[in-house]
Amino acid sequence: MELIAGQEPDTPMTDLGWEAVGNLELSVLPSVGEARWLPWIEGADALLVNGGDPLFLAYWMRQSGLADRLDRFHGVYVGLSAGSMVMTPDIGEEFADWRSPTGGDDPLGLVEFSIFPHLANPDLPWNTMANAERWAAKLHGPAYAIDDQTAIRVIDGAAEVISEGQWRPFDA
Repeated sequence: MELIAGQEPDTPMTDLGWEAVGNLELSVLPSVGEARWLPWIEGADALLVNGGDPLFLAYWMRQSGLADRLDRFHGVYVGLSAGSMVMTPDIGEEFADWRSPTGGDDPLGLVEFSIFPHLANPDLPWNTMANAERWAAKLHGPAYAIDDQTAIRVIDGAAEVISEGQWRPFDA
C-alpha cells in the first residue's frame, strides 16, 4: 500500500477528476457487514480519507474492521488532514478532541512518524511553527509539521516529503 498524507484540497475530493468515486460512512460499516463493503475496498485503486477528528476515524476504522484490512489493500491510501493523522503512532494531546467510548485514544500507527497539519493556515492561527515545536517536543518519535501545500508519500515505510510550501521534520 502506498500512503499519501496531505492536507485538504481547495477542491472537494469528488471533483478531482476520478473516474468513479464511492462513499463509505465508517460509522455505518459495522451494521452493514464486511461481505457487502469489503469487495469495494479490495477493488479500489485509491482510498480517499478526508479530515475530521483523527481519533474518531481511528475508532470507526477499528470498529468497522477496515483498520484490519488496510495491510491487504494494494491501492493508494490518500489521507487528507485527519485522514493522514489517523495513520500515525501519536497525534499529541493538542489534536485529541474526541474521546472513544472504549477509552482507547491511539491512532492506527501504520507509519512511523506523527503529523502536525495545517501549519501557518490563516484559518487556524494556533497552528504556528512555535506550537509545532512544543507539540513535537512531547512526542516519542519522529514528526513533521506540514502546511496545506505539502504531502508526505510513504512507500514500503520510506517517507518522502513533496512540497511547494512550508514544512519541517522533527527528530525523536
